[in-house]
Amino acid sequence: MERWCNKVAVVSGASAGIGAACTRALIGAGMIVVGLARRHERVEKLRSGLSLEQQSRLHAIKCDITQEDQVLKAFDWTCRQLGGVDVLVSNAGIIGTGELSERDDGPAMRSTIETNIMGTVYCVRESFRSMKRRGTEGHVVIVNSVAGYQVPNLGPQLPSLNIYPATKFALRAMNEIYRQEFQRHKTAVRVSTVSPGIVDTVILPEQIQGIIKQHMPMLRSDDVADAVLWAIGTPPNVQVHNITIKPQGEKF
Repeated sequence: MERWCNKVAVVSGASAGIGAACTRALIGAGMIVVGLARRHERVEKLRSGLSLEQQSRLHAIKCDITQEDQVLKAFDWTCRQLGGVDVLVSNAGIIGTGELSERDDGPAMRSTIETNIMGTVYCVRESFRSMKRRGTEGHVVIVNSVAGYQVPNLGPQLPSLNIYPATKFALRAMNEIYRQEFQRHKTAVRVSTVSPGIVDTVILPEQIQGIIKQHMPMLRSDDVADAVLWAIGTPPNVQVHNITIKPQGEKF
């Protein structure tokens, strides 16, 4: 990780859960971090819990990644004020419940697609533009899910996961598309996905949280952050395509 010291990382969805854990881990590794979140005040609260030296390396920006203009402004600020982006952790995501086959699932479905897919597209695109323009080493990490490899069957007692698994399957395809495109442009930019099993975060809908916490083992957000650090810490000649991590004892 020494080569990333004082380099700039952008983390989407930095206000809680995996995003907050990645923010703390990257700061602890010596990086400068720009935390994007709709609830940027939570990133500021995270900042207040750091040492004074670490506080100087964390910047909170209010940004709804489903809004392209907000993403453009956030990355423009990062490039002007900090020189550019070296690492992206594209983490922001949501789960909408309600059955995909029903008419009333529209808002949940659209929000999930716009956040999980289009928000990732906007952030990766702007990060890569910065990396390519400067001709530097860069690393894009997309936080995916085991639901991007197999649609979990939670049983009739729990709600449908709606379009969420499909968006995660899309991220798996996008990871390979980005890998090919980054190579086509002859850049030193790598792309990896980290696909965790069930993680104890607020992304889980309330209807699901109670039952899962009682009956299933769960990962911690810090476990995922550790995987992100490992991926970006590998030598520049190593392409880490995907890391799958599950809690010990998970049945899926």
